[in-house]
Amino acid sequence: MIRKLPLLFLSFFLYVPFIFGQDGIIKGVVKTADGQGAEWVTIGMKGTAKGTVTGAGGAFQLKRIAAGSYILTATSVGLEPQEQPVTLSAGETVTLSFILKENAAQLKEVVVPFDRSDKVNTVVAKMPLKNLENPQVYNSVSIETMRQQGITNYDDALRNVPGIARTWESTGRGSDGATYFALRGFEAQPSLINGLPGLTSGNLDLANVEEIQVIKGPSATLFGGATYAYGGMINTITKKPYFDFGGAVSYTAGSFGLNRVTADVNAPLSKTEKIALRINTAYHTENSFQDAGFKKSFFIAPSLTYEVNERLSFQVLTEILQEERAVAPIFFHSDRAHPLLYKDIAALNLDNRQSFMSNDLTLKNPRFNLQAQMLYKLSPNWSSQTVVSRGSVKSDGYYSYIWDDDYGDNYFGQYFHKEMMTTATTDIQQNFNGDFKISKMRNRLLVGLDYFNRNVINNGSGWATVRHVTPQQAEVQYINPATGDTVAPVYLTRALVDQALANTGGTKSNVSNSAYSAYVSDVLNITPSLIAMVGLRADYFVSKGEKSTTADDFNQFALSPKFGLVYQPVLEKVSLFANYMNAFVNVSPQTVSDADGRNPRVLSFKPEHANQWEAGVKTTLFADKLGFTVSYYDIRVADRVYPDPANPNNSLQGGEVGSKGFEIDLNAHPIPGLQLIAGYSHNTTKITKGNNEDFYNEPGRAPGGQGPQDQANFWANYRFLKGALRNFGLGIGGNYAGTYKVIDNSVTGVFNLPAYTLVNAAISYSAAHYRIAFNLNNITNTTYYIGYWSVNPQRPRNFTLNFAYTFGN
Repeated sequence: MIRKLPLLFLSFFLYVPFIFGQDGIIKGVVKTADGQGAEWVTIGMKGTAKGTVTGAGGAFQLKRIAAGSYILTATSVGLEPQEQPVTLSAGETVTLSFILKENAAQLKEVVVPFDRSDKVNTVVAKMPLKNLENPQVYNSVSIETMRQQGITNYDDALRNVPGIARTWESTGRGSDGATYFALRGFEAQPSLINGLPGLTSGNLDLANVEEIQVIKGPSATLFGGATYAYGGMINTITKKPYFDFGGAVSYTAGSFGLNRVTADVNAPLSKTEKIALRINTAYHTENSFQDAGFKKSFFIAPSLTYEVNERLSFQVLTEILQEERAVAPIFFHSDRAHPLLYKDIAALNLDNRQSFMSNDLTLKNPRFNLQAQMLYKLSPNWSSQTVVSRGSVKSDGYYSYIWDDDYGDNYFGQYFHKEMMTTATTDIQQNFNGDFKISKMRNRLLVGLDYFNRNVINNGSGWATVRHVTPQQAEVQYINPATGDTVAPVYLTRALVDQALANTGGTKSNVSNSAYSAYVSDVLNITPSLIAMVGLRADYFVSKGEKSTTADDFNQFALSPKFGLVYQPVLEKVSLFANYMNAFVNVSPQTVSDADGRNPRVLSFKPEHANQWEAGVKTTLFADKLGFTVSYYDIRVADRVYPDPANPNNSLQGGEVGSKGFEIDLNAHPIPGLQLIAGYSHNTTKITKGNNEDFYNEPGRAPGGQGPQDQANFWANYRFLKGALRNFGLGIGGNYAGTYKVIDNSVTGVFNLPAYTLVNAAISYSAAHYRIAFNLNNITNTTYYIGYWSVNPQRPRNFTLNFAYTFGN
């Protein structure tokens, strides 16, 4: 055994495409009685742990099957299972077909695609891996769940995921204008599309979304350090073309002037070759529940698939979004240096119907994303994925925030800035996936190379205080504390803001940085029940800074390891798991000096690092009618840079933040037609090492933006399959968020946003080709707030009414 250890060690790290056995392949298709491909049907082999789930068109494939005779089963929730015998010789490929008794319309009545535990995921581990085989926790929100809940806003879909909370809406500002979420106590933004970097400085449109995945925990080993992701990452899975004609058109009307039209059209482009085009598009207009504010967008996403043969295929996706909005400013109710004048929401008395904005002051966020990939099967055991991703997003318009600039009065300054920033990214990846055995142990090996470049061009204006407001009124007389003069109420117009910004100067900045990475990950089946995962990323970050000078150039090197163990005491049913994961963020050098300002110099830093350990259990029970995950995690962020208490002109590295908590997630389909989703999370996030005199780094305090400590989500939807109510659906659910410390500091004091509970409901009628649905959200008309050192009012009671028609084969 000792002699075999070096060979076993090499299997973790070497690319060995020549290693493959003489096992066979069983593939085929599952169709309904009317000839349609049946997705989400489980294919199993009696007496073995082998299995898969049918994909687009009902296709399935089982690899690495030893020669012999087997019984294959095709099962799905609510359907009678079917069996077929098959005999396989060494190296042979056998093709089977199953015909279900139900037609396509009947199948939709009993098959509800949700976050199934037996589903093979190819993104989270960058290799095909079932949830029970993966020591990492992730949650998915399916397109079906979003449809049931009448969701038209990307952010709202994440209310179905435990452990994540929105802290403020998309601001549209350059660089980080996407929606902010708190995930396991740390900030997160939607940053991945199909597992690749995806740019967003505005909103994301749901028209091309098939699924939203929340990948929990520090994930730099496989996804790099291009985005801040200590608590996890939000990944959007887009719709893919298929080889039949079909599609859907939909219209949604709703509260606050909501009008939304979408279309999804898929068509094969050749009778002799497997080429298909799919186009998803949406036009969206919506006003605000406040006295000003709107959103208007047009989105189109053409995608093309070309399967040259069984070994080679190409996929191209393009997304184009044109969006214009008037964005309500963030209301910061503290100067972060003095004791809070208002200790709670009641004392602040913020008028949540005030927008403090004008529809004349708009912000545009045009966005373009392109992804192209080539998939090639090098051998029965090895495959290659080559991916190119390009993105560009622009922030063009007016951004504003409100700040307590003069302590002691009831006035808050409203600041404005003219955004003119363009961010462009390029990502190129080459991945090799192998599946082979060494010493009778199965290895699933990933070897990858990654090049990432970001270029940011900023030509924005300076900042100006345009007016002062109170929490209760936007247009108010203001008494200048410096002069005692009374200033008349100021009514916002574009001309007024342009005049205020005219003499503020501006920015002329062109910054570029790149990351060169290599990574490897191996999933080793030590026994059929025991699986080990080990991975490592080496990342070399090169910042050219401003292109006009080399003074701000710097390089940093980081390693990001990942380990995991999975033990299945009941194969394919119960999984006990533990993981260690890492993430890093590159830290720019800073100019520092002595306390008296002398001896200026540049101080370099190491990358920040986050380390997590986690343990828990995943289950899929009762023929996958019950999926359950519970986990406990502990995340420690080290090497944070913070102000030197002994020298205001210096910075120190070594600050620490700790986050720990547990999450419970349940997906159930106990009877045909009924779907249940539920979750609960508890998190505690605190600064453990820092500067007692600094608002952002006081030990023992919450850092801000960590979200509510306690959260719960629930959704139940029942589709009547028989009787007078056949084809009707009813849904009920809601969310709970506990008290949230948006400010926690010994000098300012503590400001808590109050806990809240939201209740939502739905009713729908679905037939073979059309669907009508009515959704009512925040039924109790609860007044509630979110924030990130801020107070952001949220929508009162609202509704959507949807009409959809599907067509095609």
